[in-house]
Amino acid sequence: QVQLVASGGGQVQSGGSLTLTCTASGISINHYAMAWFRTASGKDREFVGGISWTGQAAEYADSVKGRFTISKDGTKNTVTLQMNSLKPDDTALYTCARDQQVRRSWPPGRFAAYAYWGQGTQVTVTS
Repeated sequence: QVQLVASGGGQVQSGGSLTLTCTASGISINHYAMAWFRTASGKDREFVGGISWTGQAAEYADSVKGRFTISKDGTKNTVTLQMNSLKPDDTALYTCARDQQVRRSWPPGRFAAYAYWGQGTQVTVTS
């Protein structure tokens, strides 16, 4: 059974930090780009950040640059999103996804490029 399980969400005050972890089972992430997306209430799904299959290249949405960091551990089959200086606008359901194309050198920002999705973890930032 293929699963991408996101964990680490919760409620935090503005300026705080959270670390989200996505753990894959039933599939390998070792040769695939990975990404985090988020969906805020009443808004469309938004690309947050992605990492290449090697883990050496990362891309972030302008809204989170300098505050969020994504990392990947192929041996543990996990992807982590470190979120610092959180703002109320970061409140959303955060979902991880695995690229459908193997060995992509740059993580795509289009959600259609991703074949596997997790169920998400809720992040709530209070002011």
